[in-house]
Amino acid sequence: MTTANAAVLHPDLIHVQRDCLDALPLTGHHVVSGPPGSGKSLLAAHRAVHLALTGRPTLLLSRSNLLRQLLRDTLQGLTVPGAPAEAATVHGWIQRRFGHDAPRTEDGWFDWTALTGRAAETLGRDEAATPHLVVDEGQDLPPGFYRLARIAAASVTVFADECQRLTETNSTLTEITDALGRSTGRAEVGGNHRNTREIAALAEQFRIGGTRPSLPFRSGPVPIVRHYSGDKDLAADIATMAAGQPRHRIGVIVNSLRTAADLMRRLERAGLAHEPQLYSSAASAGRYRDLELTRPGVVLVHRASAKGLDFDTVVIADADSDSATDPTAATLRMAYYVMITRARERLVLGWQGSRMPRHLEGLPGWAHMR
Repeated sequence: MTTANAAVLHPDLIHVQRDCLDALPLTGHHVVSGPPGSGKSLLAAHRAVHLALTGRPTLLLSRSNLLRQLLRDTLQGLTVPGAPAEAATVHGWIQRRFGHDAPRTEDGWFDWTALTGRAAETLGRDEAATPHLVVDEGQDLPPGFYRLARIAAASVTVFADECQRLTETNSTLTEITDALGRSTGRAEVGGNHRNTREIAALAEQFRIGGTRPSLPFRSGPVPIVRHYSGDKDLAADIATMAAGQPRHRIGVIVNSLRTAADLMRRLERAGLAHEPQLYSSAASAGRYRDLELTRPGVVLVHRASAKGLDFDTVVIADADSDSATDPTAATLRMAYYVMITRARERLVLGWQGSRMPRHLEGLPGWAHMR
C-alpha cells in the first residue's frame, strides 16, 4: 500500500480536524498538539484506523485504563473490516511486548533504559509484526517511553497538550519530539468544540503556559461555585441534577476515594433512573473497572482518571481537599484546568467547611457563588 492517506470518510470530524488528519503522512513520527476540546482523542482514533489500513498491527495507547475504554468504544465505530486497530494501555502493551516480568525501577514504573536495550537487541527480526503506535494524552508519559517507542514501533503518532500534565512522570512537547528524533513532524489542531464559552473562560483562570486559545462561540449556563453542608447535601444535589437531566452524563470528579465511596452509597439509595457508576483503578475487573461511559447517568471518578473524558455536566465534588495547597501551584492549576474542561454544558465546583478554598476565591466574576 502507498504512503498516501487512504480514502476514509470522517463524517464526525469538522473541517479543521479532517485537514489535520489528512496532512499526516502514514510514515514517520509525529506530535499533534491542541487545547482541551479540540478533538485530539477522536483524531487519535481516526489516525489509528488510517494506520491499520497499511496492514501493520496498530495500537492506540493511553496511560489511563478508563480512557482506554473510551477509545475502545470509539474504535468500534470506526474500524474498517480486515484492518483492526486496538486500544490498549501502555502497561498492557509493555507486558505483552516484554513479558509480565518487564524490568521496573524503584518508583514502580518500567525501566525504560533496560527495555530500550531489549528492543534494540531484536530490532528488525520480525519487521511485519512491528506495530504502529498512536498515543493519546501523550504528555502523561515520560521521555524514556518515547525513546523506547522510537525503535520498537514502525511509527509513533502522539496527541498531547502539555498544559494538561497531571502525572509525576510526564513530558513537554519538546521532550517528546526530542525523544522521537529530529525528523519528528509537528502539527496543531485548534478550536474548542466541547466546552461552552462560560466554562472555557473559567478554565482559562487556571491554565499554565501555552498559547491562549480562542473561546468557543457556543454559550451556556454560568458555572457555579457551591458550598455544601456535607456529603448528604452534595449527594442530594447530584441526584437532583440527574433527575432534572435524565439524558445527561454527569461526571462527579473527586480527590478522595472515601468521598467517592460515600457518594456512591448515597446515590445508590436515591432511586436514580440510571444506576450510578464508580471507577476504581484498584479493581481488577467487574463493575468498578469496566464502565459504560456513553450511557446517561452519574459516573464517579478520581481526578487522576478524568483525563480525556467528557460529560454533559461536571461536579468537582471536593474542592476543599485542596484548601491547604498554594493556589498558585502549577500542579493545582493544571488539575483544575483539566477537570473544568471535562464539562460540555454545566459545571459545579463544590466545597465543604467554614471557609471557601483560596483557589476559588478569585472566581466571582467567572462563576455564580452559592
